[in-house]
Amino acid sequence: MPNMSLTKVPMPQQEPNVRNKNFEEVATGYTAEMAIEEATRCLNCKHKPCVDGCPVNVPIPGFIEQVAAGEFEKAYEIITSENALPAICGRVCPQENQCEGKCVRGIKGEPVSIGRLERFVADYHMQNGKQAVNTTTPNGKRVAVVGSGPAGITCAGELAKNGFEVTIFEALHKAGGVLSYGIPEFRLPKDLVAKEIENVTNLGVKIETNVVVGRSITVDDLFEKGYDAVFLGTGAGLPNFLRIPGENLLGVYSANEFLTRVNLMKGYKKGEAPTPIKVGKKVAVVGAGNVAMDAARTAKRLGAEEVYIVYRRGAEEVPARAEEVEHAKEEGVIFKLLNNPVKIHGNDGWVSGIEVVAQELGEPDASGRRRPQPIEGSNNVIDVETVVIAIGQSPNPLIRQTTEGLETQKWGGIIVNEETNESTREHVYAGGDAVTGAATVILAMGAGKKAAKAIIDSFSEE
Repeated sequence: MPNMSLTKVPMPQQEPNVRNKNFEEVATGYTAEMAIEEATRCLNCKHKPCVDGCPVNVPIPGFIEQVAAGEFEKAYEIITSENALPAICGRVCPQENQCEGKCVRGIKGEPVSIGRLERFVADYHMQNGKQAVNTTTPNGKRVAVVGSGPAGITCAGELAKNGFEVTIFEALHKAGGVLSYGIPEFRLPKDLVAKEIENVTNLGVKIETNVVVGRSITVDDLFEKGYDAVFLGTGAGLPNFLRIPGENLLGVYSANEFLTRVNLMKGYKKGEAPTPIKVGKKVAVVGAGNVAMDAARTAKRLGAEEVYIVYRRGAEEVPARAEEVEHAKEEGVIFKLLNNPVKIHGNDGWVSGIEVVAQELGEPDASGRRRPQPIEGSNNVIDVETVVIAIGQSPNPLIRQTTEGLETQKWGGIIVNEETNESTREHVYAGGDAVTGAATVILAMGAGKKAAKAIIDSFSEE
């Protein structure tokens, strides 16, 4: 009989006033006993609505059934038949809007904790499982993957499993894309990211770092070197700014730069790394998405005494995951909602405050959210020494500027065929944030997987 508890097995985690001073992982993970107990809540529905909610179509009831039976390695095999990065997805996927959002158990209680179970299975395999070996026969075809983020890694892994010779070209000195430079250590440990990438390189995928496609080599060069197809998974690394007075002051960071300095350049090792990262006692983070939460919680861990989330809309419009918002509040982050920044003040070239205007919500705009309107005469300056701008990112224009025949949206996203993710240039595919703008890890993985299938199909027809 299934376990009919209406609530999930709680996830063990560090206490808020302890974890906001360290970069260790917040959630410590299920034990085997906890995982089995949670797995028995699954009803193994005939129609499997949770699978429909998964962008990479993991056979969710199948793997949970194996967890309930204590067959954790079998569960891992089922997950990885469709998902190349389960330890990562189990930590950072917005399950509440995807698989868990479709779970039948969520109608009269909490859904089955699919993400926590996926994380448990992946972590168990890393500690106890054997490394898989790729035994696929090479098919003689070569594919270049540009970018080693979730879209590129997924595409490369799927192709390698089907006999393709794959090389990933990464602009930075370390593979992983946003997984390495964007998501903080306390949410996604970097040694775990390295292990997930190692699983892909063990399939025969080669990774060349410090290669900026569009500068040191072009897409045309890749074809001239004998690659049969190219996948562009270059992400959205170009930060958006407020375009208000004072953004050029010292102490103003884009969230991209701020998190890269901390994560990839090891700024979280306070006093041990030479990374120039200066965080004042009071910090304002502008924006309220997941990246803003990451930046605010990181600033707290770097020693800031007061950290503000400054957002021009209200609580119902906050786009970040509910869990991330809750964790930020628990850790002492202060939310200044319905406040729109209009100027960053400075003193001797450094930030001294951020001026905001109070807002009230009017009619919904094109996004469906109520449009904020300024309240006249409500200007107020919040004293801060550091400002982090986290209002979204766009694709870097370098690829489109150096690749003939590649059409893009006005805002920079690469235009692709929705069925195949092939671009307007033949044999050039794209996916992830380079196509959609900043989105989620799992959606990028889904795009990489779709493109890989299309590449496989295109050459199998020859």
